[in-house]
This record gives sequence, structure tokens and C-alpha cells, in this order.
Amino acid sequence: MSKFDPYEHLNVVLNQDGSITRLLDFPTTQATGDQHHLPGQAVVSKDITLNEEKKTWMRLYRPSKLPSNDKSIAKLPIIVYLHTGGWIHFSVASTIIHESCNQLCSEVPSIVVALDYGLAPENKLPSQYHDTVDAVLWIRNQALDRVNGEKWLREYGDFSRCYLYGVSCGGNIAFNSALKLLDKKLEPLRINGVILNQPLFGGKMRTKSEMRLATDPFFPLPVIDVLWDFALPKGTDRDHRFCNPMMNGPYRDKINKLGRCLVIGFGGDPLVDRQQEFVQMLVKEGVMVEARFDDVGFHGIEVVDSRRAAAIINFVKEFV
Repeated sequence: MSKFDPYEHLNVVLNQDGSITRLLDFPTTQATGDQHHLPGQAVVSKDITLNEEKKTWMRLYRPSKLPSNDKSIAKLPIIVYLHTGGWIHFSVASTIIHESCNQLCSEVPSIVVALDYGLAPENKLPSQYHDTVDAVLWIRNQALDRVNGEKWLREYGDFSRCYLYGVSCGGNIAFNSALKLLDKKLEPLRINGVILNQPLFGGKMRTKSEMRLATDPFFPLPVIDVLWDFALPKGTDRDHRFCNPMMNGPYRDKINKLGRCLVIGFGGDPLVDRQQEFVQMLVKEGVMVEARFDDVGFHGIEVVDSRRAAAIINFVKEFV
């Protein structure tokens, strides 16, 4: 592994100022817009600025076929979606992320609020957690504003059934942001659950699955280490609590207030031992946990296996 170049694997060049140049230009898809959808189009979407100064924004999704002001029809859960990308790649406009949100919105069904958080290393942790708190507080504010509140949320969203859903690094963001949100006044919004799909956690001590899968073709250990170097605050290591949730600290006293959690993982993921250890910690702390682990599969399998993608959507559908 001595000749392996994690930067080349990630298609980035590290610059002298600590930023990176991203060599891949991922395909993007525009939102449909508020009124525009084609026949047979199951989902409509639109973009909303969250914080101009921080350049954060959101893409909202809703099913195109919705009852018109029929109070007898149950409103839809609101899912705050935190995308994958190893802290450094993708936007909610990236086609791969956009299509995932379309599917989530259509199949659950739900109102999806996909957050375009600041990427590392230009934005170090905990800025991604702060961006997520901003997004959740924005949703709360729509519930409170009866005149100018966002129509899709006010008319079709159930503010008492809001979920944080993160994939890979997004799973890490969902967990840590959920802890931060415990200190915020969210009423009438309610975080009804946290969904962690193959969450990205780490630590200085190697686990058996990390050692066994150190040369994994998609997610090798040197790449995981570099991603943590990009994301963690300067001067910290992989035993910082942003990376390693098993570390002791005052935040551990808040974990039992998290409510329900769904954790999804696959046996061929180098992170699987950490994910299972994390589940055991949640259970020990008194959290209601649903764990869905499959021995077969690898990190990010849903990107290339539509059957697994559908299975994950079903897990989410059952949970919400």
C-alpha cells in the first residue's frame, strides 16, 4: 500500500493553503421549479437559500400528486437529507444526489429538504453540524410563520414528524446535529427520529473490519484517513468526538434523549465494526434503535445496486 496515493483515488489535488482542487466535475441536475412538472414526473423540486453569507442552500422536494387542502388526508413526514461525498464531494444539485432525493420523496412518500452544507476542507467540522441546525431552525420558522411560511412545508408537511437522514458522512452529520438540536427550542417542530445509513465514524485504534478491508477498492483505509484529515478541526486526531462517538465526554449524557434511531450497514464496509459498536453504545445509553445490517454488501452499494437502494428506501419507509 506504500505506493497508493489517496489524493489520486479521490481525484483531488491538495493546495498549499489547505484547500483542494477537485478534478472531477460531477453531472448536475436543475430543480424542476415550483410550478413546472412534466406528465409522469413523480416529484417536483425547488431551491431555497439558507444562508447567503455561508453560501448554504437547500433543495426541497415534494410528490407532484398531492391532495388539495383536504384536511382528512394525512400530511407527509419531513426528511432533512444530508448527502454522502466523504465531506469533500457532491452538492444536492449533483445528479446522483438529486435522483436519490427524488426516489426518497416519491417512495416514502415525504417532503425532503436536502441541505447543501459547506464541504471540507474549506469548511472544517463542526461547520456542517451548524449548517444542519440552521436548516432545521429554518423549517421550524416556516411552521411559525402562518403568513409567509414555505407553502410546501405548511400545506403538505407534518412538522411533528421531522427526521434527520444522513448517508455516510451525512450520517455522522445527522448524529452530531441531532445532539446539538437537543439544546434548541424547536416547537412546533419535532425531531421524530434519526436515520444513519452507513455512518462515517472513525478512531485511532484500527478495528478488525478496517484491517480486513484496508485495501477495499472503493473505500481503502488511507483514503478514509485523508478524509478525516480534511474534515477534523486543526490540531485534533481521529479520537476527537466528531469522528469517534465512543469517546467519553459531557455529550454522552445527552445521547439517551435522542429518541428513535435507524442504523443501516453492510458487512463489506470497512466501517461496519464501528457502526455495530455505535449501535451497542446507543442501546446501552437507552436509545430506541433499529439496526439493519446485511453481511453482504459494501460502502455505497446502493449507488450501483438498485435492489439495495430500494431495500434501504423500504427500511426508511418502515421507520417513518
